[in-house]
Amino acid sequence: MTKPSFFKVAAIGGTAAWLAVFALLPFLLILVVSFLARDPSSFVSPSFSLEGYATIADGAFLRIFLDSLAWAATTAAACLLLGYPFAYGLARLRTKRKNLFLLLIIIPFWTNSLIRTYALIFILKAQGLLNTLLLGLGLVDQPLEILYTDTAVLVGLIYTLLPFMILPLYSSIEKLDPRLLEAAKDLGAGRFRAFFAVSLPLTWPGILAGTMLTFLPALGMFYVADVLGGAKSLLIGNFIKNQFLTARDWPTGSAASVVLTGIMILLLLLYGGSGKGAPRKPEDIGA
Repeated sequence: MTKPSFFKVAAIGGTAAWLAVFALLPFLLILVVSFLARDPSSFVSPSFSLEGYATIADGAFLRIFLDSLAWAATTAAACLLLGYPFAYGLARLRTKRKNLFLLLIIIPFWTNSLIRTYALIFILKAQGLLNTLLLGLGLVDQPLEILYTDTAVLVGLIYTLLPFMILPLYSSIEKLDPRLLEAAKDLGAGRFRAFFAVSLPLTWPGILAGTMLTFLPALGMFYVADVLGGAKSLLIGNFIKNQFLTARDWPTGSAASVVLTGIMILLLLLYGGSGKGAPRKPEDIGA
């Protein structure tokens, strides 16, 4: 039996220790707090209680939860519609500008997303860049009221999460063999039929990965709604933040966090199961 190298053992052990301390332990603390009673003086008292779960079982939380799912689904769908053509064109580029475009997609990751969200205010406000441009072109007679509306929140979510859709799509599309599309056209398939019969099935893993990478963060990205929606759009992330920082109701905030984590794990399991049946080779689509 081959003896494992010191570097391999250290890397695996270090990663496991990091996950245990910074991921598993905080979640266990949240799980424990969710089953404790609320205490205004010390946030929680060491007595068992299901009050936190009873609070989120109320219809108001269910409405916030359904609204958050709708926001996340809309964001993921918009990112897919915008990201797929962009990723397709980028993957088909055969010039040196391809690396430049990839760099432009990655550059936003070098800046804190909260700072980039604040920067959107200068674009969307009444005297911002967008309204100045529209007024200058004569497309509108008066400034559009976009900031502190649901539209601004949706723009912020799409702007923040779009790179997470483009990159996995680009990775899948770049692996697509162009000869398969040429063969489909030689057999009489039009451009759209070739896309739906060849390109779409073989890039399905990238679509699934991009959808999960945009849908799940959109559920908890509370600061976008706070900054661009003026706290008018209450998402599940805002609800959890308010319970911890404003209402000082840690058991309810912890219970909502546990429920949200459970939903994310369920969606990841569904994603893993759906990925197993996705076509990965030309033979899988009968090519």
